[in-house]
Amino acid sequence: MTSIASGRPFRSVLYIPGSKDRALEKARSLAADAIIFDLEDAVAPEEKAAAREVLAQALAEGGYGHRARIVRINGLDSPWGAEDLAAFGGHPGVEAVLIPKVNRAADLDAVALAAPGKPLWAMMETALGMLNAAEIAAHPSLQGMVMGTNDLAKELGSRHRADRLPMQAGLGLCLLAARAYGRVIVDGVYNAFKDDAGLLAECVQGRDMGFDGKTLIHPAQLEIANAAFAPSEAELDLAHRQIAAFNAATAAGQGVAVVDGKIVENLHIVTAQAVLGKAQMIAALSA
Repeated sequence: MTSIASGRPFRSVLYIPGSKDRALEKARSLAADAIIFDLEDAVAPEEKAAAREVLAQALAEGGYGHRARIVRINGLDSPWGAEDLAAFGGHPGVEAVLIPKVNRAADLDAVALAAPGKPLWAMMETALGMLNAAEIAAHPSLQGMVMGTNDLAKELGSRHRADRLPMQAGLGLCLLAARAYGRVIVDGVYNAFKDDAGLLAECVQGRDMGFDGKTLIHPAQLEIANAAFAPSEAELDLAHRQIAAFNAATAAGQGVAVVDGKIVENLHIVTAQAVLGKAQMIAALSA
């Protein structure tokens, strides 16, 4: 299955409540790479049915441009999940369906059967999900994984730390699984939406680890996430110099080059080309 990520970045993935007309309208103009239209945690039980109708109408009207449109349904073990899936599993305005609290690959089977051909994303937010991350990532309908660090912390009984040390085992397992099977993977939310310094630090950590981007709970977080998960000027400069040096070395019959005192091999060129390709995709969106 072709990845939903083909030709697009996922630096910023913003949660939008599916029940809020004003938020759904504003999302059409926000600088988010992707939107998770949320029918689960962001919608009260008594508003579930109405939210489903509001969101279906908004997505039918469109206007979300390049932004990836992902709908988080309620779990199929809830009173609302089956109707959510019926409404959005085949909706033309929905690019992917996000399933909460995925514990094992089998949790995706019923959704895939009810929405054939619709790309699926998995919320990775349980201890069992962490342990089964590889089999979940291998599911043929899966295209992306979303870290649910708040729910994971609740299950672990862990304390909040700026370095997220209690999260590292779970984050690492999911990252390994996503990369092994070529899936998109985005980091969990940063709850203190007015703490720019804290958000930036967590974005930098997530980017250093290898995440494609970060889920966000407020539009004020978009600018920081977009900048943190985009190639920096220094990275772009290095990529250009590595490619130029390697091309010169191979033209001279050599298998490696040296840039800034470090060996540059073919594997470094693959990374450099990916950096430049990502920058080009971001530039195209900005244009």
